[in-house]
Amino acid sequence: MDSLIDLSDSYLETGVADVLNSLDEDLVGLRPVKTRIKEIAALLLVAKARQKMELTSSKLSLHMSFTGPPGTGKTTVAGRISEVLYKLGYLRKGHVVTVTRDDLVGQYVGQTAPKTKEIVKRAQGGVLFIDEAYYLYKPGNERDYGTEAIEILLQDMEQYRENFVVVFAGYKDLMESFFKSNPGLYSRIAHHIDFPNYTTSELMKIANLLLLKQDYSFSEEAKHVFKDYINRRRELPFFANARSIRNAIDRARLRHANRLFSRMGEPLDRKELMTLEAQDIKNSRVFKGEIEGDGLIESSQ
Repeated sequence: MDSLIDLSDSYLETGVADVLNSLDEDLVGLRPVKTRIKEIAALLLVAKARQKMELTSSKLSLHMSFTGPPGTGKTTVAGRISEVLYKLGYLRKGHVVTVTRDDLVGQYVGQTAPKTKEIVKRAQGGVLFIDEAYYLYKPGNERDYGTEAIEILLQDMEQYRENFVVVFAGYKDLMESFFKSNPGLYSRIAHHIDFPNYTTSELMKIANLLLLKQDYSFSEEAKHVFKDYINRRRELPFFANARSIRNAIDRARLRHANRLFSRMGEPLDRKELMTLEAQDIKNSRVFKGEIEGDGLIESSQ
């Protein structure tokens, strides 16, 4: 047994450092979330070091709850968590299985158990990410089978806790009600992580990063108009943070393409093909106080 151990060896050699660095690079903001993920990584690194020193170490519970509004990076962070656990040897595969209520709960007697057990089987060695987990529980509906799925998950989270990690995700207030309905479920979750809304400046940074990856950019005027767009969109229903920004960029590209297409027969230079102008954003329905859809199949007006 070694008398000394350097945590930096495991941190660098396993690739955990690379995963955490990529988390910083790929996700704008979310400082409290990133700090918590690094703390969990530190806990796991020290636990491994203690094992090497033959020190007493209890089994770690790694099941988690991610709460917060949509579009704040919960799915991305689940993927990074899975990578960290895989690189440190806590998970065999490090994959993520993302599901909702429909994947776990059946409509008839006898359907729920096999559906839930099949999903748990697929998640073995990785992370089971249950989005909008509160829909599993429907109080007052005696014929609902969500409770059966929860009971199976509870059993398997305890029985196979060294083989897979469950992450429950959803809006904070609804998740709190969900956990109150089942104290046993709450007690099995070691890490509760809240994801805040992005600020306007962070959303603007996300927009610029998305454009950069696709070889687009805003004109100077378009930058100011898009910032105005963000502030207006935040006040409308169904705002989804980075997801709404990504959809807005897609629609702006569509308007940009239609604008250039209308100039058929005129030569276009590289800058024109790359630059989104103010009018490509101003034609958004958001400037009329309306909500835009999530897809590209939408009138540019």
